[in-house]
Amino acid sequence: MTGLEKIVNQILEDAAQESKEILDQAEETKEDILKRAREEADRIQEESARKSERETENYRKRAASAADLKTRTAVLRGKQETIALILEEAYERLCQEDADTYFKRITKMLQAYAQPQNGIIRFSQKDLDRMPESFEREIEKAAKEAGGSLKLDETAADIANGFVLIYGGIEENCTLRAVFDANKDELTDKVHKLLYR
Repeated sequence: MTGLEKIVNQILEDAAQESKEILDQAEETKEDILKRAREEADRIQEESARKSERETENYRKRAASAADLKTRTAVLRGKQETIALILEEAYERLCQEDADTYFKRITKMLQAYAQPQNGIIRFSQKDLDRMPESFEREIEKAAKEAGGSLKLDETAADIANGFVLIYGGIEENCTLRAVFDANKDELTDKVHKLLYR
């Protein structure tokens, strides 16, 4: 082997060695890149799973909250409807009271609504027809206790029940419906307390 062949062989051996080192280095780099890529993929997958879990939990909470709100709304509506039915039934019972009980109630209403002035009181034709003979004295007594006077008008008012007071040309509606409606909030609260303590 000549000196040139030795140099060429040495160059080839060095090249082969360097080539092997480069390949080994490339293999290590490839493994390192693959390892980091797998770790990154695992991290992304875990984060995605956590995010999905959070979103699912948030959605579940929102759905539960919406369902709870719908339930509470339905319960509230049911309570309101029940109270309205009870109040309407109470009103109907008042309208159907016998004459004695009815005119005792009217006397209490007169005591509450009579004013310290001279005025006129009107009833429906139905009430004029069934009014006790002594009731005109009850009207005068309630008006006097309030510091005024009331004259019973024989002209029937176009009302179902209760009465209309007229002072100085101004009419005050004292029908059972008007009194009921004016006190609706207070009556609703009382019924609510009785039913839903």
